[in-house]
Amino acid sequence: MAFWWPLIVAASAYAICRFLLMLIPFNVPSIDVDASDVTEGNQTQENSFIYIPPRGRAQQSDKKVQCYEPATMKYLGFFPALSPAEVHDRVAQARKAQKIWAESSFKQRRQFLRILLKYIIEHQELICEVSSRDTGKTMVDASLGEIMTTCEKITWLLSEGEKWLKPEYRCSGRAMFYKKSRVEFHPLGVIGAIVSWNYPFHNIFNPMLAAVFSGNSIVIKVSENASWSGLFYFRIIQAALAAVGAPENLVDVITGFAETGEALVSSVDKIIFVGSPGVGKMIMRNASDTLIPVTLELGGKDPFIVCEDADVSHVAQIAVRAVLQSSGQNCAGAERFYVHRDIYSSFVTEVTKIVKSVSVGPPLAGRCDMGAICLQEHSDKLQILVNDALEKGAEIVVRGSFGHLGEGAVDQFYPPTVLVNVDHTMKLMQEETFGPIMPIMKFSTDEEAVKLANDSRYGLGCAVFSGSQRRAREIASQIHCGVAAVNDFASNYMCQSLPFGGVKDSGFGRFAGVEGLRACCLVKSVVEDRLWPYIITKIPKPIQYPVGENGFEFQQSLVELLYGLNIRDKLRALVNVLKILSEHNSSNSKSR
Repeated sequence: MAFWWPLIVAASAYAICRFLLMLIPFNVPSIDVDASDVTEGNQTQENSFIYIPPRGRAQQSDKKVQCYEPATMKYLGFFPALSPAEVHDRVAQARKAQKIWAESSFKQRRQFLRILLKYIIEHQELICEVSSRDTGKTMVDASLGEIMTTCEKITWLLSEGEKWLKPEYRCSGRAMFYKKSRVEFHPLGVIGAIVSWNYPFHNIFNPMLAAVFSGNSIVIKVSENASWSGLFYFRIIQAALAAVGAPENLVDVITGFAETGEALVSSVDKIIFVGSPGVGKMIMRNASDTLIPVTLELGGKDPFIVCEDADVSHVAQIAVRAVLQSSGQNCAGAERFYVHRDIYSSFVTEVTKIVKSVSVGPPLAGRCDMGAICLQEHSDKLQILVNDALEKGAEIVVRGSFGHLGEGAVDQFYPPTVLVNVDHTMKLMQEETFGPIMPIMKFSTDEEAVKLANDSRYGLGCAVFSGSQRRAREIASQIHCGVAAVNDFASNYMCQSLPFGGVKDSGFGRFAGVEGLRACCLVKSVVEDRLWPYIITKIPKPIQYPVGENGFEFQQSLVELLYGLNIRDKLRALVNVLKILSEHNSSNSKSR
């Protein structure tokens, strides 16, 4: 005890000091971001009319990105669709800034993150309102998907980011036992990101935070469906960078259509894409011209499995939230529901009660549980999927009701819809829906549930619910996807230490977590002498040029000495190695 007592006292003192240090607030300056032109009520007169967007791809010929509120169709303004030459110029400026930022300290990078975090916490309502106006989502959904996830990422980077970017020492193996081996993580240069509209705040901040903290610059092309909010959020980043003395143009946000995105892919050192499989494939083809690394997050059609021993009322609440969040805002929505036949009727009854209580309407016009659909004409596509299911035998058990909608925005809303008697012949169970539709299918055994879940070209995530955590875990482990939640839904993304991404048509590569952070780096392997200059590598005499007659025999014995499976063979090999070396030394002495 006398030996351990001083160690216990020292450890306790260290822990207390660390705790007290945590209580000392950091000196984090505030930043001022002009929001006068994005708050409700400050709309200029020329931007106060109802906008009627052109159908199809007609807008792209206008060379302007027109912006409007999907919930009300109020016009928000326009931004330029940048030409390839303009994109290349923006990337060139970002490349110059990166060379300076690559020499920045982690202390400076952490201060940048703290300034952002402070602003986000103090301006939650503003950030959520801008997201809501541009995409139609509710304020609560914006808080959950935009604010909390971004704050979680920032705090994880503050806590662990530097640790995972420092050199990592590895075992040198048997042959190189006298060497030191490590992995170094260097900035790649200019990261390009093409992000979707569903989380306009987080989809900008997510790649930006990882890129900047790892010493890169980044150019982000925002979606043409969320450019208005994206360029406001860019102001926040610019103000925070200026506050820490970062070089101008380290981060840039650009607007445009396909031509703009193609130019970005052709000029950066890595591309991160969040979007559809079709566009993802085109980006891969374009990236092959310059052989840059690509990370693709291409959405999914996540299975939501409910076993007969699950808490029905509890899971029904989670299920409805999973569906309503995919009313146009959720890139990882649960879109296929598999419920054990023993609780199928009770689950459908619970879901029906919840959906009947849901209010749908413009998210900033009063209380509502679900907002508008962001994408133009998407409600027509949803109805086509529902009609296909009905023609093949499905039934609608409940549809939600609308609140007061403006005449010009009716097409931007779709009622929450629950269908039963569905199967995998229906497009609704195979194609990504991106809408508030809940198709519920029965299963009888765990094996059947796994088979149904894996019968999809997507493989992003899954959720499994059971009264037995072990059973839920075993089912989830058999589903071919990149993200699994046991007795929960989409909780993985709130754990920012975890990588996020999928397989199959859901893409490949990962962002978030250690894997996502290091994916923004040039990963370099370095080997050096452990005791240089006292012990250095010398080529053994038998294999020096000209190679001796017993050179191969020497190599055979050396391999057996290093990797043989029993001590007798190793000793025999050692004797032979020493013998050959001795013969070469004696022959060299005679020649001298």
